[in-house]
Amino acid sequence: MGRQTLRAIAIASVASGTPSTLTTFVRTRSLPATARGIRDATESIGELVPPGRPGLIRGAFAHLAISAALGELLARTLPARHRVAAGAAAGAVIGVVNLRIIGRRYPSIQALPFGPQLGDNIAFGVLMAALTRRPASVSDGSRSRRQSP
Repeated sequence: MGRQTLRAIAIASVASGTPSTLTTFVRTRSLPATARGIRDATESIGELVPPGRPGLIRGAFAHLAISAALGELLARTLPARHRVAAGAAAGAVIGVVNLRIIGRRYPSIQALPFGPQLGDNIAFGVLMAALTRRPASVSDGSRSRRQSP
């Protein structure tokens, strides 16, 4: 994993929570309630880690691990053309899988509001697309050219 990808993952894993954070703040007009919403979402991810209970530390580590794996995948596979749109689409798919397929087995994840959480996943895909470049490969025709002496 390159430095650019690590930087993008670090930024995207934190900043992608903006949609759900803003939604909570607009709905409650309360900073303490917004902070509780962030804590609840982070704790809920902890349910994925043994012993299968929500927890803040487990949730933070699980979020970081999931973000690193998916961020690396996106950095390597998003196309060079229409990268941000592809990132948004990939984020939407990731969100549906995380929240509706995997999450349906975990009560604390199922309890999260779907729309704002889906927005977070879309934001993650968009940020990863915007902050990374697709590595050059022979198959996409971007072989580096050597200059003759």
